Amino acid sequence: MRQSVRRVLLAAVSCSALTIAGGAVAQQASESQIPTTGEKVDGAPFEVKRDWGTFKLADRIAEKVKAGEPINYVFSYQASGIPLFSPQYQLGFEMGCEMGNEIYPMECASIAPVQNDPNQQVSQIEAKLATGEIDCIGIEPVSSDAMTAITNRMMDEGIPVFTAGVTSRGHEFTNFTQIPDKEGAYAAETVLKWIKDNGKDDIKVFAVSGGDPTQFWAQGRMKGFHDGIMAAIPDATFVTTEENGLNTSYEPGKTFDIYRSFLTANPNVQFIQNVDIGAEHADRAIESLGLEGKVFTIGWNSSKGQLDAIEKGIQVALFDQRWPDQAAFGAPACAQFLKNGVILPNTQTLKAVTADGVDQARAELDKVLGE
Repeated sequence: MRQSVRRVLLAAVSCSALTIAGGAVAQQASESQIPTTGEKVDGAPFEVKRDWGTFKLADRIAEKVKAGEPINYVFSYQASGIPLFSPQYQLGFEMGCEMGNEIYPMECASIAPVQNDPNQQVSQIEAKLATGEIDCIGIEPVSSDAMTAITNRMMDEGIPVFTAGVTSRGHEFTNFTQIPDKEGAYAAETVLKWIKDNGKDDIKVFAVSGGDPTQFWAQGRMKGFHDGIMAAIPDATFVTTEENGLNTSYEPGKTFDIYRSFLTANPNVQFIQNVDIGAEHADRAIESLGLEGKVFTIGWNSSKGQLDAIEKGIQVALFDQRWPDQAAFGAPACAQFLKNGVILPNTQTLKAVTADGVDQARAELDKVLGE
């Protein structure tokens, strides 16, 4: 089943590559956004000048590349035990390994703590470095600064680094991810269109929330949404903003309880933004309190619970940041850099799934989950 899932995903990549031109990808492009071309850099992969300094490929790696020998590609990601997220990231890694091997031979390995633990994530990378097992690496950081030091160190040592999934402040060649404030603005546009199309002009009271509202990406999604709504509805009220976003945790039961308590204490709230994986539990809390048709939500990342809630009219949309693409990016990026001296760009954009896209999104999710 896992082999068939990878074949489906790879076929999707091949088809969607036809829609990529000059690095630009339409906002609603389906399937994959991994680019097939990028910046051809003078001197790459052996010596590359960037704004932050000069990268010089480590001698041991350069010798492998000159001889056409396989390289060791490692993918380090946040956690292997997070519902929804981890299975999609693991399958994306496997897809990326196949894509990379079509360009340049590589041995692939993935590493991750069971739950988010940046210190353990760094330790795992350090262990691979100590035994010379990293010739090129893809990293999905926990936060924008969690992997900065290790990223810059590896680049200084001549090991190419590509990051994905979270905005990063390191010296990596490419950070393949969504732009948080743009995500929030796009979410606001989606909600405002829904309000207009459905005659919901009475919606004035909003709240923002997430599993860790202090994170850079969460702050950007919240602020972009808040600013977009306020620009269009000046008399709107936000019970919570990016400055005091409701902290729901990432635990399903706890998240449900927090939303239920929040709605009970704030009966005037009409719309809730969740910026990660918890919207379906807000939807459940709304149902449990009999607030269908009175309180609505939006959320990030595809899940069956959210898709069900969109069909029921509780959730307006989910925003797919394309986890498999993020996890897959590092391997072909390494291969393109080492084989062709090309640095692949960040071509990610957000995909909104609304009521008319539920069936397709459900089919795509079933493929990813192997069901």
